[in-house]
Amino acid sequence: MNDIPIAAIRRLTLHDGPGTRTTVFVKGCPLRCRWCHNPECISAKPQLLFHDNLCVGCGKCAEACPEGCHAFSEGCHAIDRSRCRLCGKCVDECWRGALEICGRDYTPEELLPLLMRDAAFYESGGGVTISGGEPLLYAETVACLFSLLREWGVRTALDTCGEAPWEAFEAVLPFTDLVLFDIKGMDTERHCANTGHGNERIHDNLRRLGACGVPVEVRMPVVPGCNDGEGEFEAAATFLAQIPSLVAVRLLPYRALARSKYRAVGMADTMPDAPTPDSAILESRAAILRCSLAVPVIVAQ
Repeated sequence: MNDIPIAAIRRLTLHDGPGTRTTVFVKGCPLRCRWCHNPECISAKPQLLFHDNLCVGCGKCAEACPEGCHAFSEGCHAIDRSRCRLCGKCVDECWRGALEICGRDYTPEELLPLLMRDAAFYESGGGVTISGGEPLLYAETVACLFSLLREWGVRTALDTCGEAPWEAFEAVLPFTDLVLFDIKGMDTERHCANTGHGNERIHDNLRRLGACGVPVEVRMPVVPGCNDGEGEFEAAATFLAQIPSLVAVRLLPYRALARSKYRAVGMADTMPDAPTPDSAILESRAAILRCSLAVPVIVAQ
């Protein structure tokens, strides 16, 4: 069994499933969503993050780096990431915490005690959610982790974009209490333009999930100019009405809050130049879904 690359473990989360939860974010994703809010989770490889707002220009990182990756000129801190070997020496010297290495491999047995630290909070009806990135890239390892958590009576949730072989779902579902399933758009061509991938397998997997009877909460990001048209939601209402194990739909209004993350990773910022959708638009889209669905349709705040 392979280890799983972890970007972060967030404790006491309230928006990744019911109750109070601990959320594990894996690295690696098959999609390239324009509005991705976790760009540090796109690559499966470890990465050096630079939080420019914390840097005071002391130059200690440049002194420590054996590869000469850091340079300072006229108050600007530049990093040549092509030379970085992720030795961590610059991170050790950065007393402000402006530098960090994102991505560490864990076995399920190593993760378990870290997650069980919060066991008292799971009594609220919470548990552990594995998100990302895409957890199903590591289906066998996730299945093992969920199995261990089940032995301790911890509820489990899988947060997935759905772009994975059905065999990956089959490995994890026996140990999964809830699936949080992203629907990023119904129109195939538009979905491909927005995410770099078609949605045929994603939708087929959701149909199969419904047939299996595993509780599914669908999450729909609402991004103005990308996937917020009435036609998208009318098609989604028709499609989701055919998913018998659907327990809720949650609309996630777009907020351009992750631009600093793109700078930290050293990636081009792909986030749309779009406003947060108006509350009236969100409610009108929710109303379209409510006309066809017998489950709660929630507009996230």
